[in-house]
Amino acid sequence: MKLWRIPVFGIDKLEHMQAQEPKPGAGEVLVKVRAVSLNYRDLMVTLGRYNPKMALPRIPLSDGAGEVVATGEGVTRVKPGQRVAGIFMQNWLEGAPTAQKQHGALGGDIDGMLAEYVVLHENGVVVIPDHLSWEEAATLPCAGVTAWNALVHVGKIKTGDTVVIQGTGGVSIFALQFAKALGARVLGTSSSDQKLEHAKKLGLDAGVNYKQIPDWPKWVLEQTDGEGADLVVEVGGAGTFFQSLKAVRIGGTVAQIGVLSQTNEPLNIVPILHKQIHIQGIYVGSRAHFLEMNRAIAQTALKPVVDTMFPFDQAREALRYLESGAHFGKLVIRIA
Repeated sequence: MKLWRIPVFGIDKLEHMQAQEPKPGAGEVLVKVRAVSLNYRDLMVTLGRYNPKMALPRIPLSDGAGEVVATGEGVTRVKPGQRVAGIFMQNWLEGAPTAQKQHGALGGDIDGMLAEYVVLHENGVVVIPDHLSWEEAATLPCAGVTAWNALVHVGKIKTGDTVVIQGTGGVSIFALQFAKALGARVLGTSSSDQKLEHAKKLGLDAGVNYKQIPDWPKWVLEQTDGEGADLVVEVGGAGTFFQSLKAVRIGGTVAQIGVLSQTNEPLNIVPILHKQIHIQGIYVGSRAHFLEMNRAIAQTALKPVVDTMFPFDQAREALRYLESGAHFGKLVIRIA
């Protein structure tokens, strides 16, 4: 079979190679991977910025969907022919996270999905909604579950609430789609007017270009009659965190997800105290979250947004495009 792996850190160092097709052991399934999607984490892993001490070589990418083609002894959850996706953390099945549950993340702690075939434990896969293509289903494990966890379990968003999304990457666009399905109002920021217009076609109620209006929290307050947002889906990182504190309402929630930007400014904790803000770090979610999200996606016939699809032999090009930040929604690599 064909696969990509990281022998040493760097996009140009990615190695396209042949390997023997793996075989499933007891409790395991063999998945013929049809498509994988890219997350910012995958770029960081490849560049050596996510975990410089990560054991190499490593097959990258956490998110993929494919067909079960063989099962090992004792497997009961799935059977050959079923369409599945791998869960991001292979050990976090349900309940609150723990250090043990958070170990075993695909494409980091263990080999990922950028291969024609992968072996996963039967607990580490979920059946995907019937109406989704391979490419659409491949976007779900990290970005989809992260957004679902942020809105449903952390933000507890309900009809009439206001959600702020930052940018138009995978997590933000999923958050927009889920928030609209939950009946919320969604405000968005971007450096591109064109991307904001695209987002409005998906239901974005109003958007602001932060290059033109750097004080976008003031704009959020104006849009909410001075109250602020119920939830800010914070993907910018340290560079936007303080702005998110300004944009959220008293008693509101900031779901901290991304690390896209940095700052040399000291953290001012006064707004956290005065506004009694709930701050919750989001590190994807569990198998139970994934299953719950899939039921909602199936019921609403939601379709993930795929920007560009790359052939298998263009994994380097896909990562460079991700690095450019030019995409809207998700980038996908087709395997078959």
